[in-house]
Amino acid sequence: MKTGFYPRLAFDGIRKNARLYIPYLLTCAGMAALYYIIVYLQYNAAVAALPGSNVVLGTVALGEKVIAVFSGIFLFYTNSFLIRRRKKEFGLYNILGMGKGHIGIILFWETLIVALFSLSVGLCAGIAFSKLAELGMVNLLMGTVSYRLSLPPQAVLKTLAVFSVIFGLLLLNALCQIRFLGALSLLHSETVGEKPPRGNLLLGLLGLALLAAAYYTAVTLEDPVAALVYFFGAVILVILGTYLTMISGSVVFCRFLQRRKRFYYQPAHFVPVSSMVYRMKRNGAGLASICILSTMVLVMISSTASLYFGMNDAMKRRYPREMNITCILQDPEDLSDENIRSLQSRISAAAQSCGIEPKEAYAVRSVYFSGHLNRDLVETDISMQSFFANADSQMYQLYFVPLADYNASMGTDHALADNEAYLSLGSSQRFDYPYDTLSIQHGNTFQVRGVLQDFMEDGGASAVILPGLNVIVPNLEQAVSGLEDLAYFGGNRLITPRWICSFDTGADPEIQAALSGRLGELFGDPALREQYGLTSFSCENREANRADFLTMYGGFFYLGIMLSLVFVAAAVLIMYYKQISEGYEDQLRFGIMQKVGMTDREIRRSVNSQILTVFFLPLLFSACHLAFAFPILSRLLLLFNIDNTRLFLTVTAVCFCVFAAFYTFTYRVTSNAYYHIVRGGAD
Repeated sequence: MKTGFYPRLAFDGIRKNARLYIPYLLTCAGMAALYYIIVYLQYNAAVAALPGSNVVLGTVALGEKVIAVFSGIFLFYTNSFLIRRRKKEFGLYNILGMGKGHIGIILFWETLIVALFSLSVGLCAGIAFSKLAELGMVNLLMGTVSYRLSLPPQAVLKTLAVFSVIFGLLLLNALCQIRFLGALSLLHSETVGEKPPRGNLLLGLLGLALLAAAYYTAVTLEDPVAALVYFFGAVILVILGTYLTMISGSVVFCRFLQRRKRFYYQPAHFVPVSSMVYRMKRNGAGLASICILSTMVLVMISSTASLYFGMNDAMKRRYPREMNITCILQDPEDLSDENIRSLQSRISAAAQSCGIEPKEAYAVRSVYFSGHLNRDLVETDISMQSFFANADSQMYQLYFVPLADYNASMGTDHALADNEAYLSLGSSQRFDYPYDTLSIQHGNTFQVRGVLQDFMEDGGASAVILPGLNVIVPNLEQAVSGLEDLAYFGGNRLITPRWICSFDTGADPEIQAALSGRLGELFGDPALREQYGLTSFSCENREANRADFLTMYGGFFYLGIMLSLVFVAAAVLIMYYKQISEGYEDQLRFGIMQKVGMTDREIRRSVNSQILTVFFLPLLFSACHLAFAFPILSRLLLLFNIDNTRLFLTVTAVCFCVFAAFYTFTYRVTSNAYYHIVRGGAD
């Protein structure tokens, strides 16, 4: 054969199937461009110069791995549509005398052409838009903009390596499919119907049970730690449940429509329903994939957007005042009134020397430790294994707080007798305690006077992953008696005495930083630390930590945008190929119906009936998934100090409305493509 025969044959195959290949080529190029951009940001000097760049770079590195893995999975999925469509052509080649090896050579050249086009266009687009992506991230994180263009070779080499591996695996998969099918099987691959899966009802019930278990988990979990532990398990249940429900549900739904004879034997419904029966399993799998991708987009963009726009609320919860001082002491006796007054006077003197008059100040003593609340008993003998085994709503960080400090901070006049206590979960969270007593293992038993729903702001407690249970007692030393001997139980300190002092300054960030430095030097003196029994001292100011919050929350938001673009592109392409492949399969049926009297208007009505019957089902399922995921996502946001449910609800609603509008637009475009294909078969 002449040189260039196989490359020309491969190119002609792509050209003649342009309706299928153009979206595929553009998607491959888009994936390569997005991957290049995300790798480019890892090696960018402007991003590396951002405050807290380690967090940003770690987030971007995670995004690189996700995009690489998802690109491989998604391109395998979409490539299967192309191979299915081309099998008839390859079967014809085989009948005309071309061996499987020659067909393999054609596939090799087709894959090479696709790879060269995708990587060249993708890299050019990635390089062209990389600066825009950099400027977007730097502006989002409020960094210093640089207009110097760079081209890191690492990003180019990584992109070439990753996508070369993906295209190599795609070629291997295509060769395996062709290798094990005969010529007749290849010719008739498009016309082979699907048999309903056995045990269909059982699979459907199993899918519903999995969804019910996931929904129940999402709705009933109250503790953020439990939400973190069980979230990914619930996600797996939702994915499996969605696929089983939609695959089996499509069979049940089609059978139901066929039994309704008045509905089924109508020009607008007969062809659509019979077509859905013909490909019921594949139809359900495609709808489930669209549903899962849509849900991923909605969950990711709504949660990361809520993090970014709720950043100021999170900062105020973590740092209630402009200056937040935490002193960790050696023993509970070091929290005596005399010792604390002396500490407070030194801090006040340091503030005055910087020209600062503390405002809105409050100070609270506490002794805290971790425990598992089992009914009315706090178990303190906790190993790491039992910690994770009990990582549910009963695991707490307990804080013993003197009543005098609570009354002073909250402006109340509560009273307690000896061995009495109030309980509070803090942060104005609702908390119900049905027992009359609270017993501490190795410690005392308290009569519970009631639950206080309001508590003073505690930035340190909000930084701990466990929820804080505050036990307000009349006498702190008496309350923790018996626990001192367990201060180093199991080699770890069990109880930790702590004094926090927070106040506003009204001063510029530079003066606040100067005060932080002065206090750090003052309490860094070993003699002074020994005098007060200090084991550690920290002075945090809100403005100094703003950059850390911005880089972390902004980094998550940026990554959410990038990954959402990838998942949206995947969902759109699946919708498109679903319509295109089904259009070619239904072309003959509509042609027959046209010959027996079906008009263009009836074809349009039939097309709309079929598409509307199933096309918006993934959107409805996504809305249902998102609604049930809302409680568990709210709990997860608490781990990031986002306690603004109204903000999260508003952002989620806006994201869903925008996505629904985009989904409807995609429906219009893909339905027109389907109509033109089946209309072409009717001529």
